[in-house]
Amino acid sequence: MKQPYLPKLRFLLFLLLGLAASWGTAWAQATGGTVAGRITDTKNEGIPGVTVVIEGTTLGGSTDLEGNYNISNVPAGPQTVVISFVGYTTVRQPVTVAAGKTTSVATQQLAENATALGEAVVVGYGTVRKQDVTGALTTVTSKEFVQGQITNPEQLVQGKVAGVQISTAGGAPGAGTTIRIRGGSSLNASNDPLIVIDGVPVDNSNASGVSNPLSLINPNDIETFTVLKDASATAIYGSRASNGVILITTKRGVIGEALTVNVSQNTSVARRYNAVPVLSADEFRAAVQRVAPGKANLLGSANTNWQDEIFRSAWSFDNNVSLAGAVGKLPFRASIGNLQQQGILITNRLIRNTGALSLNPVLFDNHLRINMNVKGSWIDNNFADNGAIGAAAAFDPTQPVLSGNSAYGGYFEYLQSAGGPPQLNVPRNPVALLNLRRDRSSVKRSIGNLQLDYKLHFLPDLHANVNIGYDITRANGMNSVDPNSAGTYTNTPFYSNPLTANLRGGTSSKYAQQRDNKLLELYLNYTKQFGTNSRLELLAGYSYQDFVRVEPAYATYLGVSPDTVTYRRANINPFRTQYTILSYYGRANLTLFDRYIFTGTLRNDASSRFPYSNRNALFPAASFAWRIKDEAFLKDTKVLSDLKLRLGYGITGQQDIAGAAGDYPYIQRYALNVLNAQYLFGNTPIQPYSPLGFNSNLKWEQTTTYNAGLDFGFLDGRLTASVDAYYRKTKDLLAVIPIALGTNYTNQLVSNVGTLENKGIEVNIAASLIKQEGFDWTVNLNGTYNVNRITSLGPQVEGFSGIRNNNGGTVSGGTGTQLFNYQVGNQATSYYVYQQVYGTDGKPLDDVYVDRNGDGIINDNDRYQYQQAAPKFLLGFSSNLNYKHVFASFSMRGNFDNYVYNNINSNYGTYQGINGSTNFLGNVAQDALYTNFALNSQNKYASDYYIQNASFLRMDNATIGYNLGKVFKSKANLRITGAVQNVFVITKYTGLDPEIPNGIDNNVYPRPRTYTLGLNLTL
Repeated sequence: MKQPYLPKLRFLLFLLLGLAASWGTAWAQATGGTVAGRITDTKNEGIPGVTVVIEGTTLGGSTDLEGNYNISNVPAGPQTVVISFVGYTTVRQPVTVAAGKTTSVATQQLAENATALGEAVVVGYGTVRKQDVTGALTTVTSKEFVQGQITNPEQLVQGKVAGVQISTAGGAPGAGTTIRIRGGSSLNASNDPLIVIDGVPVDNSNASGVSNPLSLINPNDIETFTVLKDASATAIYGSRASNGVILITTKRGVIGEALTVNVSQNTSVARRYNAVPVLSADEFRAAVQRVAPGKANLLGSANTNWQDEIFRSAWSFDNNVSLAGAVGKLPFRASIGNLQQQGILITNRLIRNTGALSLNPVLFDNHLRINMNVKGSWIDNNFADNGAIGAAAAFDPTQPVLSGNSAYGGYFEYLQSAGGPPQLNVPRNPVALLNLRRDRSSVKRSIGNLQLDYKLHFLPDLHANVNIGYDITRANGMNSVDPNSAGTYTNTPFYSNPLTANLRGGTSSKYAQQRDNKLLELYLNYTKQFGTNSRLELLAGYSYQDFVRVEPAYATYLGVSPDTVTYRRANINPFRTQYTILSYYGRANLTLFDRYIFTGTLRNDASSRFPYSNRNALFPAASFAWRIKDEAFLKDTKVLSDLKLRLGYGITGQQDIAGAAGDYPYIQRYALNVLNAQYLFGNTPIQPYSPLGFNSNLKWEQTTTYNAGLDFGFLDGRLTASVDAYYRKTKDLLAVIPIALGTNYTNQLVSNVGTLENKGIEVNIAASLIKQEGFDWTVNLNGTYNVNRITSLGPQVEGFSGIRNNNGGTVSGGTGTQLFNYQVGNQATSYYVYQQVYGTDGKPLDDVYVDRNGDGIINDNDRYQYQQAAPKFLLGFSSNLNYKHVFASFSMRGNFDNYVYNNINSNYGTYQGINGSTNFLGNVAQDALYTNFALNSQNKYASDYYIQNASFLRMDNATIGYNLGKVFKSKANLRITGAVQNVFVITKYTGLDPEIPNGIDNNVYPRPRTYTLGLNLTL
């Protein structure tokens, strides 16, 4: 595949190498010497990656695997070697360099710096020392990220954090992701966490033209993920923190760091490794002869595996270049990236170009810190019609892909007569669905901020902080279907005239969207040290954030040429919506004797999504930590290296109901009616407006959380563990509920009803099994148990049995079937189904169910709550091993005690495809051979027979690599890695994949197995 970006990358690399060579020549012409030495920790073990520079120059580098460094062409005379590494005290070592000689510096031991370690822990609006953390939070650094071909940033920490479930919607490039922290706390409001990137809370709702808004962020630019889980950690974010907060910090330069160029290249191939279990052509012929021999004349003579026809081996190329370091007192990092990723579904492709720049100078004698971050991305998507996946499972395998003539694109289709028009209401050729559609989008996104932190000269304990940020997206796309497509044959002009009367077929439509997110935050931070082991920190601030979304209205045209023949008129008005959040917040941290830590936060939020009377809400939180290990009775214990108790309480809020009711759910509104609902005034069609339902009493949903945690450390930190127990109760649930007819302009309305609770336990264990020179091995195990239960749905009328829903999914084939039911006493994702009756042979009886209420009638009143889609147990396990120049890692995760509705079997697991029509045949699932069900039925779609145990254990990634060390005359370091993603899945589930976020398995884009070869060059 031709890659036009590679010449640019090569040119940049050669330019950088040329500059490095010219610098080297200039220094060589001067009289200089070499400085060499070794850096170790307190156990005399070499530390790789330590930055070593000659103060006042750009000369320097990083230590190798054994902690050794060597700096050439150092000017003769007195010099200072600056040694720095995150988490350790910076050392300045004076040396005298002799011309033409190597000056050996004594081995330097670096001591851990508690303050520096603490600064690595990011919290809301600042950082704290790790030992002073009182809430439940977890930080994952770039060294711990999942390896391999990573498209979306959240995949970096999949299975790495206790209490966090991350599931992709399928295997498409940039596929959407469901993130849940400690279960869902809402019913119809958003259950997604708040995501903050470099201090900017981003809009992570679905943008037009992209499946996952986070796919617009380059994972290679990310340094750490910090997940805030309990209310004491999240309440500082108030209104959007009920579902947790994820803080993403990107990479940046460091003062005194030598200029470093990093070039990485990953080449991957992805393959489908399993298939939807349907009949082969020969099995299908035998089934037709057995079930309906009179329809054998409808069989074709081909042997087509339709799933093989629509899927392919997909290639990906991921290239990144970064330049980081400091020019004088200006630390910076700049990066560019290009990703070209094919999907395994033919015609599916994603191209992403990214750039990032961070500047972090410290001015005015360290009184003014400036952090400027700008990230930009440009994604071009070519979406495939996912409906082809279901079509491939159901299409007759005895029919050919091509018809042998040019009609309808040359593809086989069911026709009314030879050479005639296509039949209506018949399946369409899956390959034609893909190749005759062009669905492309172009999305640009930029996220950036300028943060100024000023330490007052007259009062250095007081800092003033200003953060100005933005998150803007511009999207546009075009979706067109070829006029030769049989599926659009009946499309005719909206306005018919003699010139257009004979035109038909195809569609051509475009869309666009603008998203503008503006941020202004101001806060004061006062920190006062009392003695050597007590301190007070006070923070008070103001936040303004505004979100605007605009979508113009476009007409849809026929696919014929010219593409100006209207098929559907555009709406009269474009779409525009806006919401704003104003906040005041404060926090107090008090540490006494480095053992007793108290934290209190308070935030007042005002959201434009609620009426004035309910617009404001207060969100308080308090927490306490006791460093028991530092007490006199444990201080000298050698086995125990850490013991800390944490207690927390807080209230957080929820106002994100845009997905269910828009941004103005409390205002009387009128919406333009659908195009089909028009009135003729004379000869002019008029499109009327219709009133929408509204709730003028709507208010905040609030979640109260209690958390208790215990942190352990043994054997000088070689073994660490933490245990957290939590209880979360949400009141005034924002839910869409049925209302009495005539009481509003709708039969369903967003209202505050009822309560919901989550309770659970999280365990995290990290162990350094081997830690010696040239050999270390660490493992991490985390587990989560979470139980979710609806405890109230408010006052209801007699006979109320719950609120029906489909958990964000749809049931294919079952018209109006709703499989889930919000019911008091049950889990929010429990299924609502009929109890299947089985025969003496253990097989299900066709359309026979238990009459649970004994009234002699099988109807909706006989359905019951059964199992749940959300897992009760989560497991994550990872390992990292380094032996000299070899490194290896893997990560695994599992969901347990969760169930999935197998919609493939409920829709195709009968002989409906053979018996259900007279003019065509449809394939059936293998399950039909077991059940021998003759036809589909509405009740059958809601049978508990199709609810299957979907517990699984998946190895997400296995990586092995080799560090070649110095190359190019010792001017660069080269690493080679090989990785496999989606290595294996252990499950009892009989469908394609057990990981279905919404619990309904239909039309799911398969997750492929991906093999990656990576090169990483550091100059």
